[in-house]
Amino acid sequence: MNIAKLNRRQALYATALVGTASLLDYRQLFASPRPQGQTPPLSAQEIASIEAALGKKGSYIQEQEVHNTSLPRNDLKVTVKGEPVPIPFGFGGWVAIKKTTDGKSAVLMSDTVLLQEEVNPLISAVHANGLEVSAIHNHFFYEEPRIFYMHVHGMGEPAELAQRYAAAIKDTKLFPANQPKANGASQKTGKELFDIPKLDAILKHQGAVNGPTYKYTVGRDDLNVKAMGAELTTAMGLNSWGSFAGTQDKAHIAGDIAMLEQEVNSVIKALRQNNLEVVAVHNHMLGDDPRMVFLHYYGQGPAPQLAQGFRAALDELGRHGKRDVMKH
Repeated sequence: MNIAKLNRRQALYATALVGTASLLDYRQLFASPRPQGQTPPLSAQEIASIEAALGKKGSYIQEQEVHNTSLPRNDLKVTVKGEPVPIPFGFGGWVAIKKTTDGKSAVLMSDTVLLQEEVNPLISAVHANGLEVSAIHNHFFYEEPRIFYMHVHGMGEPAELAQRYAAAIKDTKLFPANQPKANGASQKTGKELFDIPKLDAILKHQGAVNGPTYKYTVGRDDLNVKAMGAELTTAMGLNSWGSFAGTQDKAHIAGDIAMLEQEVNSVIKALRQNNLEVVAVHNHMLGDDPRMVFLHYYGQGPAPQLAQGFRAALDELGRHGKRDVMKH
């Protein structure tokens, strides 16, 4: 690798790795990718192999060439500020696989929902199966039981990645076969609980009903972010989201904002001006370029008021333009 040709952050990262026995081939992090949107697709056989390893059918998002499998923690009963909240509100993990832009390998990324006593056993299992941990953090305040989120990544062939990941989680509640079915009996759905047209008008996006919740997922299509030789897209975790639980008049909102470094404090200011609480600011990935920072927030109140706060944060994204990104 010619470090002289790397930007400052890449050079520092590459230098820090010298002499380190990493599980991943980080030389691929800084390869010159094809233009955005040119990721080779996963084949039908590769998709079938991923689903066989995990024992669950996932979703293939063709426009992003990403296979994504949801990993909800339906075994948990969670309260926030003493009020029960549904698992789709923010207690569902996922694992996604896509190919690198050169088609020579694939990348796995995952966000796992864990009780605090489950964190370190999973770290050991992840490392034992040739994968890596990229982040461990909270997403909430006030939740019972206490929940942590661990991000996992790795490189390899799609089927091999899925098999290694399945081996890492097979003895945990994350593994689909170890999960009870979601209890949706006689529950009202987000469509009945919220004035969806009103919320959509405020957010200027359409959300998705997931049981008793209504969730917005907004990608960063203004950015071309890469890690481990792959394009990071919405289904690979590069997104901002806001999830509503409760009712239109008495709602909870929880979510995440995907930011460039120079956007962090303007987003924080927008959230606080709208009485939303900042819960965490942290990384999710390693080796991403440009570097992304993620902020988690929470609020209670009338759903339209909460939506306005989320919209205000989204309005702070993308204001700095591409020239600021290229400075890094």
